[in-house]
Amino acid sequence: MSEVNSPINLNLKSPDLFRDKAYVNGQWIEAKSGKRFDIIDPGTDRKFASCPDMAAEDVDDAVKAAQAAFQTYRTFTPRARSELLTKFYNLIQEHKDDIATILVYETGKPLAEAYGEIDYASSFLRWFAGEAERVQGTTFAAALPGRRVFTIKQPLGVTAALVPWNFPIAMVLRKASAALAAGCTMVAKPSPETPLSALTLAYLAEKAGIPKGVLNILPTTLANTPSLSEALCRHPLVKKVSFTGSTRVGKILSAHCADGLKKLTLELGGNCPFIVFGDANLNQACDALMALKFRHAGQACVTANRVYVHRDIYEKFSHILAEKTRQIQVGHGIEKGTTMGPLTVPTGVDKTAAQVEDAEKNGGTILTGGNRITSRNGYFFEPTIITNASQAMKIASEETFGPLLALFPFDTEEEALEAANNTSMGLASYCFTKNVDRMWRMFENLEAGMIGLNTGNSSAAESPFGGMKDSGFGKESGKDVAINEYLITKTGTLTLEGQY
Repeated sequence: MSEVNSPINLNLKSPDLFRDKAYVNGQWIEAKSGKRFDIIDPGTDRKFASCPDMAAEDVDDAVKAAQAAFQTYRTFTPRARSELLTKFYNLIQEHKDDIATILVYETGKPLAEAYGEIDYASSFLRWFAGEAERVQGTTFAAALPGRRVFTIKQPLGVTAALVPWNFPIAMVLRKASAALAAGCTMVAKPSPETPLSALTLAYLAEKAGIPKGVLNILPTTLANTPSLSEALCRHPLVKKVSFTGSTRVGKILSAHCADGLKKLTLELGGNCPFIVFGDANLNQACDALMALKFRHAGQACVTANRVYVHRDIYEKFSHILAEKTRQIQVGHGIEKGTTMGPLTVPTGVDKTAAQVEDAEKNGGTILTGGNRITSRNGYFFEPTIITNASQAMKIASEETFGPLLALFPFDTEEEALEAANNTSMGLASYCFTKNVDRMWRMFENLEAGMIGLNTGNSSAAESPFGGMKDSGFGKESGKDVAINEYLITKTGTLTLEGQY
């Protein structure tokens, strides 16, 4: 644990928003063990808060509270659930400034990015407030005479959400919005680095009138995360688990859920390719890559990791990209003018440095950046571009999760496609070209669940989000598919007497 200095004053407009206890059944509680853990500001490496260290022994009470709440909440009309989500949305908008401040100190991201995450996250509440009223069954004629077949959709029950630290508001709301719209209740476990954001959401959900037990938050340490998560996955009252995180952990959770045949959504790691063809608009591609790669210091599952550039434009593209990268202002997220903050965890700095060192050993050239930033406290690394990249480098096969990208030259479309698909991951891919025929070929042949076509931003509440291969299965957000993850379809068959 980092050295603890004096607490940081967040200067919140509404101090009641700051919550540092677990939230179970409408109550703010401590862990049964009485233990707490520190929350560290990655921009200064200083403690600024602490939270209860909930453990596996705390899970049963939370799940039973969610189950009791489900018995009532499942009877709420879709309109009533929609109105609750709308009130929740309005309260988040009202307190956006304070939520953004908490986000900055938890994650390290710049203030402007924190506001962007809040807008993105709250859009799920708006979307699923509408989806709640669009859940419909069917009625249709059967093949046999005198028979009618119809379906209804009902909420699954208690659900669990296991969320990462890079987008802690968005990842809770993307899961909880769909679950609550469907009529399910939820127990969420935020990441050890970012529990305060989730607890703020619980406070605002309570203020919106969402009944006690419907949304429960269990903060915990990294040490207790495996056992607490397993207890949630194996609890007989939990009917569905949604996890966003690494492929390694996703496979472990999948095994935990298998014994109970639980419904499971996994949004796992990515090693996303970004392909720029010779006929692309280079400024458009560079601007998209800058926003995609260096947002939150490269700590996003859908960020560009491997950038494939046609050899005819390789030098020109490299030059444009380097000039834009050198304009990035690195600093504490709360400081005016900062466009890239620190990494959230110190291991992220170590991994980025190791990949840079490996790239140099394997013939790569540092075009810009390449170093840790030691002139200030916190977990900072320079935005870095590697040229002359090759498949021998770790960056070609390992997800970076840091402000580092590598430029790989290619000559043919077939070569680019083969290289892009040469990974066990399949979360997102990006393609830039003005050739419509090629665009369709890439869209159909890139092995990823989401394809950005002349854009680096393909995530939105109305757009299904999810991957393939080792990047997981199931979809979050989007029309019908996401809310169906929290519903069971019942089929009714009626036999009629008489002639019709």
